[in-house]
Amino acid sequence: MKNTTATFKKAKEEKQKITMLTAYDYSFAKLMDEAGINSILVGDSVGMVCLGYEDTLPVTMEDMIHHTKAVARGAKNALVVADMPFMSYQTSVYDAVVNAGRLIKEGGAQAVKLEGGFEVTEQIKAIVDASIPVVAHIGLTPQSVNSFGGFKVQGKSEAAAQKLLDEARAVEKAGAFAVVMECVPAKLAAKITEELSIPTIGIGAGAGCDGQVLVYQDMLGLFSDFTPKFVKQFANVGEIVKGAFEGYIREVQEGTFPAQEHTFKIDDEVLDKLY
Repeated sequence: MKNTTATFKKAKEEKQKITMLTAYDYSFAKLMDEAGINSILVGDSVGMVCLGYEDTLPVTMEDMIHHTKAVARGAKNALVVADMPFMSYQTSVYDAVVNAGRLIKEGGAQAVKLEGGFEVTEQIKAIVDASIPVVAHIGLTPQSVNSFGGFKVQGKSEAAAQKLLDEARAVEKAGAFAVVMECVPAKLAAKITEELSIPTIGIGAGAGCDGQVLVYQDMLGLFSDFTPKFVKQFANVGEIVKGAFEGYIREVQEGTFPAQEHTFKIDDEVLDKLY
């Protein structure tokens, strides 16, 4: 069954957990879709796990459209959500609507995600008014890593916790159909989840959220630069892949690959006629 904003709302009402993973290409999007994932996020995390940047800030609209198109071709049932990259929506409400529209029209996404609370409620409302579904993102917002002073848990003090709760209410009121909460204390995330009528998707926010999202390279052990505390490695695919690469190198060097079964035949008579 095709996942939509309506199925997200129904899942919240029926207390069914929502599953989301990131993807950046056709092959992995297709595998996730076949596994039955509810939603695929084309994250600006592509900048770190695919493009080798230190953070998400250098990612462009062109990067996001390129990767979203690939994912959209592989996802038949999952709801495809595309991240709006840094400075694609902060500059003005007009820019936010135009760039959100590009991710839908050119990229093939069914929804967009943007980071921030009070400061982006006008953008959320305008994008929603343009008939584009929006996922909000509060807590640790990676595009604000410089102002945060690093990747740190958010909402630990009374004032900070109250601000997060107020921001969650604000993005819901602005029209977001779901909200991602990143690096938020579990009990606070659970309280926010109870307060909202829209689904919460946690990443480092505990099991009390309505759903969960992870970067697939993290949960498969494919990205080794660093591993956040909130990541569970469901398989160490990185070691398997590295072992396969080593096996390929060895067999090519030894001359055992390609073997007879990997080659094509030609009649000796044809060869004999060559001059």
